[in-house]
Amino acid sequence: MSKGKLKIFPSKYGFFPYMFLIYLFMPGYYIFFETGWKLYAGYVLLGLFLVTYRQLYFAGKTFTYWLILQISIVLFLSVFININILFLGFFPAHFIGWYEEKKKFYTALFLFGISIFTPIIIHYNQLNQNALFYFIPFILIMLFSPFGIRSMNSRMELERQLDEANERIEELVKREERLRIARDLHDTLGHTLSLITLKSQLVGKLLAKDIERAKHEAKEIERTSRAALSQVRELVSDMRAITISEELLASSSILEAAGIRFQYHDDSKLENASGITQNILSMCLREAVTNVVKHSQAKNCHIAIIEKAGEMTISIQDDGRGMDGNCEAGNGLKGISERLELIEGALKITSDKGTKLVITVPVVVKEREAGVVS
Repeated sequence: MSKGKLKIFPSKYGFFPYMFLIYLFMPGYYIFFETGWKLYAGYVLLGLFLVTYRQLYFAGKTFTYWLILQISIVLFLSVFININILFLGFFPAHFIGWYEEKKKFYTALFLFGISIFTPIIIHYNQLNQNALFYFIPFILIMLFSPFGIRSMNSRMELERQLDEANERIEELVKREERLRIARDLHDTLGHTLSLITLKSQLVGKLLAKDIERAKHEAKEIERTSRAALSQVRELVSDMRAITISEELLASSSILEAAGIRFQYHDDSKLENASGITQNILSMCLREAVTNVVKHSQAKNCHIAIIEKAGEMTISIQDDGRGMDGNCEAGNGLKGISERLELIEGALKITSDKGTKLVITVPVVVKEREAGVVS
């Protein structure tokens, strides 16, 4: 809220708070036909009721006090002015549903129930049977509506937390990618650039002694620099988010080039996984296949993707020599585990007549991107 500008209701609720104001016309109509102190007291309390309604949207620690005041006004008006003003109880019924703590919620609901039935008991002798049947359904709705409001608010809060979690995951994925790129630059380009520097110094020394060898070293520098440029292009292309399907095609090519027979089984709808999940799983799949090619000495590699009951399982199994205490492979598996932690995934490893990695991640089927109508 900008300084000096008063908001009537929070903008996040839209027109909903204003629509509720329509229900204040009926109590105003009943008060209009009163006389004396009832007329003046009725409109003063109705104005105060409007203040409580507005304040409850902004109240923090004072929420309960404003709610008690609002219920008290409903009780007073329906007892001393007109029993029909009891229908103002839909207002506090709505706000009772905002309590997150069960104890506060049920306490408020219990006291609200007492305040709703009190006017009925006091005016019981003045109400005929039809009037009682008229009030009872609405009273029941007032008493049960807070449960619906509370459930709806809980769902909205969970959705908000989910959105925050997804944003956090996206930031962590970006950070992970930056760290990965930094490691790749250090491990690949660092060595290459150091080599170019040494060869350049050598060329400078050879120019006066051995011109032919200097030319040869210069060509080596050119070849090394072209290799470095190729490595940079690979790193840049890796920055693009990839899907599991794309990574499977790449894995197939890598395994076949290494002389390892590739087998694939798919029993899933890959589009159900979000872009973040697919990107992380693709990186995990790449690391797993790289381990198979580098360390397994396998002849066959079988990859299966299975989706069931809100989770996706990817298994990568080879018939190689197994883990065998291989530290380099172990470091790669550690990287897979760290990535899976970002999406609450899990990694299980078995090593018997080869190695089998089982990756399990939860998959929440969400609505498609904006612009696609369900």
